[in-house]
Amino acid sequence: MRMKHLTWIDIDRKTILANVRNLGRLAGTKVALAAAVKANGYGHGLAEMTAILMDSPVEYLALHSTLEAEAAREAGWDRKILLVGGIAPEDIDAVLRLDIEPTVFDIGFIESLGRLCRRSKTAARVHIKLETGTNRQGFNRKELDRAATVLKKYPELKVEGASTHFANIEDTTDHTYAMYQLDRFKALVEQLKAKGIVQYRRHTACSAALLLFKDTYFDLVRPGIALYGYWPSKETYVSYKLEGGRNSILKPALSWYSRITQIKTVEADSFVGYGCTYRTSTRSTIAIIPVGYCDGFDRRLSNLGYVLVKGKRAPIRGRICMNLTMIDITDIPGVKVYDTVTIIGTDGKEQITADTHAGWCQSINYEVLSRLSPLIPRQVV
Repeated sequence: MRMKHLTWIDIDRKTILANVRNLGRLAGTKVALAAAVKANGYGHGLAEMTAILMDSPVEYLALHSTLEAEAAREAGWDRKILLVGGIAPEDIDAVLRLDIEPTVFDIGFIESLGRLCRRSKTAARVHIKLETGTNRQGFNRKELDRAATVLKKYPELKVEGASTHFANIEDTTDHTYAMYQLDRFKALVEQLKAKGIVQYRRHTACSAALLLFKDTYFDLVRPGIALYGYWPSKETYVSYKLEGGRNSILKPALSWYSRITQIKTVEADSFVGYGCTYRTSTRSTIAIIPVGYCDGFDRRLSNLGYVLVKGKRAPIRGRICMNLTMIDITDIPGVKVYDTVTIIGTDGKEQITADTHAGWCQSINYEVLSRLSPLIPRQVV
């Protein structure tokens, strides 16, 4: 693939599977794994991640949309799919057609799915979302009794799970609010029990919860960013280390490369790129790479970040364009057209990660990875 394309992404299969094994060891053998591969596998490629995870003990893929679920089925995934996002009313038949387990957080949707299952004489498994303090999806205490009543109205709907999501477990080392949410979740589970809904899987643990708190595991865990080898935040890493955790549990699996398509000499006192935001102070050697913000190479890295060429840092000069970026190779000898450039990954003793990019543009590794264009060729190595 390197000789055919000018930019590509490598996904390290062994690294992904090692991350899965390590997270599985944390969770324990009695806890099922649901791998979050929404957002195109956090930028790693949905089809590629599906193929890799077929050789793992993962029981569920956690996806956001029916489009993603359809793509996973087409890629050969024949195990369970947990849908965590909403479904358009016109697409509700996808629940049965694709054999997915939707997360329900709207009474109207439960009614519609129940009627569809009754007409079709088919059962469906659902996961009820419990609102504990994030205030996006989910039934709160006042709404839950009615939701439970509607679920009981349709025996065709089997409650397979009950879940919640933490609002403030990653961004702080003070986990008081997370523990408050955990208590709220337990109270809502008791409320479901009082309505006769008792046999289902409870799940609350995202990556940070899985790495930090055994009390959040219950019956199923939903690792996302950790699956790909990244810590959810610096605060999560600090909290983990304070509890005696080991460094080697996670390793990034994605590398992103490009190739130089032009090298030019630019005289001193010359402008580079749109807006004349960079001006050379000396005679400079500038290389062009065919990667830009449409690929997910954030424009905020302009005149700030760098890439790696021959194991050395090549600073970005001028504004990152839609499809092109200019880099300074003045002090890197022997560079030729079509040489490889590392955008994310390791070259010699130097490494650039999604965390590096996130730090440069004051964002998070989730955004850096998930915004990588699905059109960039990906290969499992």
